[in-house]
Amino acid sequence: MTLRRTPLLVPFFCTILSLGCVLAADPQPAPKPVDGWLSWRGPHQNGSSDEKNLPEKWTPDGENSLWTADIPGQSTPVIANGRLYVMAYIGKGQNLQEGLFCVDANTGEEKWRALFNDYLSDIIYTRYASSSPAIDPETGNIYMQGTQGILAAFTPDGKMLWSHHMMEEFGRMTFPNGRTASPVIDGELVIASGITSNWGAHGPAAHRFYGFDKKTGDLIWASQPGVRPRDSSYSTPVLGFYKNMRVFYCGGGDGSVYCVNARTGDPIWRRQICEGGINASLLMYKDLTLAVHGNSNMNSSITGSMVAVRPGDFQAPPPDPTKAPVTPELPATAEVWRNDDMLSFASSPALGDNKVFLVDDVANLHCLDAETGKNLWAKPQNLGGEQRTSAPTYGDGKLYVAIQDGVFFILKIKADGSGCDVLTEAKLGNEENCYGAPSIFGGRVYFQTTRRLYCIGAKDAPVPVPVAAAPAPVVAPEAPAKMLVVPADMLLHPKDKQPLRIIEVDKNGQWLASKEGAAAKWAHYIPPYALVKSELDGEIEGGALVVGEKTTPSAGAFKGEVDGISGTTRGRVLPGLPLTEDFEKFTLIKTDDPKFPETHQKVPFAYPPLSWIGARFKWEIREVGGSKVLAKTIEDGLFQRAFTFIGHSDMSNYTIQADMMSDGKFRTVAGQKRLSSMSDVGLLNQRYMIVLQGTSQRLIITSNAELFQKSVHFKWDPGVWYTMKTDVRIDPATKKGTIRGKVWPKGEAEPAEWTITAEQKTPNESGTPGIFGFSPKAPVYVDNLSITPNDK
Repeated sequence: MTLRRTPLLVPFFCTILSLGCVLAADPQPAPKPVDGWLSWRGPHQNGSSDEKNLPEKWTPDGENSLWTADIPGQSTPVIANGRLYVMAYIGKGQNLQEGLFCVDANTGEEKWRALFNDYLSDIIYTRYASSSPAIDPETGNIYMQGTQGILAAFTPDGKMLWSHHMMEEFGRMTFPNGRTASPVIDGELVIASGITSNWGAHGPAAHRFYGFDKKTGDLIWASQPGVRPRDSSYSTPVLGFYKNMRVFYCGGGDGSVYCVNARTGDPIWRRQICEGGINASLLMYKDLTLAVHGNSNMNSSITGSMVAVRPGDFQAPPPDPTKAPVTPELPATAEVWRNDDMLSFASSPALGDNKVFLVDDVANLHCLDAETGKNLWAKPQNLGGEQRTSAPTYGDGKLYVAIQDGVFFILKIKADGSGCDVLTEAKLGNEENCYGAPSIFGGRVYFQTTRRLYCIGAKDAPVPVPVAAAPAPVVAPEAPAKMLVVPADMLLHPKDKQPLRIIEVDKNGQWLASKEGAAAKWAHYIPPYALVKSELDGEIEGGALVVGEKTTPSAGAFKGEVDGISGTTRGRVLPGLPLTEDFEKFTLIKTDDPKFPETHQKVPFAYPPLSWIGARFKWEIREVGGSKVLAKTIEDGLFQRAFTFIGHSDMSNYTIQADMMSDGKFRTVAGQKRLSSMSDVGLLNQRYMIVLQGTSQRLIITSNAELFQKSVHFKWDPGVWYTMKTDVRIDPATKKGTIRGKVWPKGEAEPAEWTITAEQKTPNESGTPGIFGFSPKAPVYVDNLSITPNDK
């Protein structure tokens, strides 16, 4: 089935796909290798092109203006085989959708689009389509990660191969700035990243990377190279080599520069350079890793800098097998140079002719010597008033720069290197802003604004010369050192059967033999540092994980061994409906036990169910009023808000009900007692939030507060338990969705009427049930959770 540009049919199709699955495809001839601008920073991963005779002059409606298309976004186009792919959004309000667009690179004619709803996010100011697609040079397939976390693979003709909902499956967190990292292709892998709060050892929030099989979507590895994040990050990994290993380098949400083995996900080293997240992508120059940021420097009051790191012959200490792995940090001597004149929160630098070109936050263009970090220009070239994320692109001795305020520059670097000459300064239309970077291919320059997509160049453009890949070091494979188990993480139903395969790797991470799971011996495995000791209800038989028939959730890991090497996989089993949880079976632990130093309050608690996504350290089971309930923690500001998922992402047509309460405080004003603080608590149903808001005393239905929200006044008191019930129904004739919620004091009769009802023209057709808590001021509590089929 090919996706067409029908505006209603395509969103409906995309939202009903079973997530994480592989769609059957007709046999196709072996694809030919493709060449082009295949990723957001181009063939050299540094924003530069080898092409010559690139355009010097351009006006939006005149000289060298080949075509425009009304495809708005904040993305960077990628190009291959005469087609251009870009992330974009269309529509307004509740009808806004984001997705992947394909157009003819020569004419701008649209070929196909795949659109998706935003959901359960707090994106503001229409900050959509900030990531860029990536094209696989082997197959020509296209990979995207949407603002809401949809990671998907498509053929050049628009057929979806597989998809994952990273929020519901891996706990990807959402942030108001909408920063979304672009996927990266390396060999058989597509690598995606984000701040996630998953389950088990990956429950705490961290900047994580996920390596998926690019053809099947199976998870091959998950990596956590950093420490507790301080901000979001959409720095895109840059591939390279380090000590005979294929690696990627990336900036992180904890202010660190990471080096990670790209084939296994094993962290190698990190170096923290600032107090906040690094959003700009890194540059690799010889053996230097260059990073720029706009946060406070470590041990300094200076804001912003560009830093060059050289790891040298760094030797990491051996890991402690009884403790959770920690990425070793490079010493301070690894910093080769630092330029404190640079400040960029998100605009990535470009590299050309051994020079670094960077547009800072106030739109000053700087030029640095890549070897030393010294400023090469006496003063920077000012290009406007502000720059947020758009990055410069270098080619043919020129820079192509789109400024946030809607001005496009073509700048010629002076022969003596002392500065640049302005060849083109083109003002774009009203309310037309630039956040992506220009792309270069076939003698043409492409860029996107918040209004349209542009193509600049001559009609008779030269035939592009293929760019040869950087030579990889020849490293002889060594003996197998460990194995990767695929899938590395699974979500299953009772009675499911999941085949496993193993990939043997040597000490450098090189993939060796690939074998069926039957080649290994398997056993349940509990890491020695696990805080919750649990086993998955199933056994591995004949190389496949066979799940038991129990209808209770379970989670755990397995360890496989073959010929003296080993590897692990983990998984969760979540039964179908009905699901119930009253938390009474959990045993509370005293928090003065030194084994639990991360717990802040000295009250007995138990960890939430291990199989839930996004629950750890955000919720605890505590005793309240003689019953065990789920309590929202308030001690850690990073976890004030919690989206917690407790089912499968393809679930639909269900009713979810729970009891809930918020603490709160009153204050006296002019002799009157007034509520001063309560928090928010609610339920998640098919990617909609139905939430009781405390301080504002409202009941809301929303999926994104900027796009789709309805509210009614609802008075509820602190310290009082209420029951909430919700359902979502899709009209089979009109395809419209109806979302309903009702709330009443616990113990009283359920009211016949719904307290609030909302409708959406392009509804979410499926989604994981869950709970929501936002506790900046007071704890909230949930109890007696039940999920049943509608009308049952």
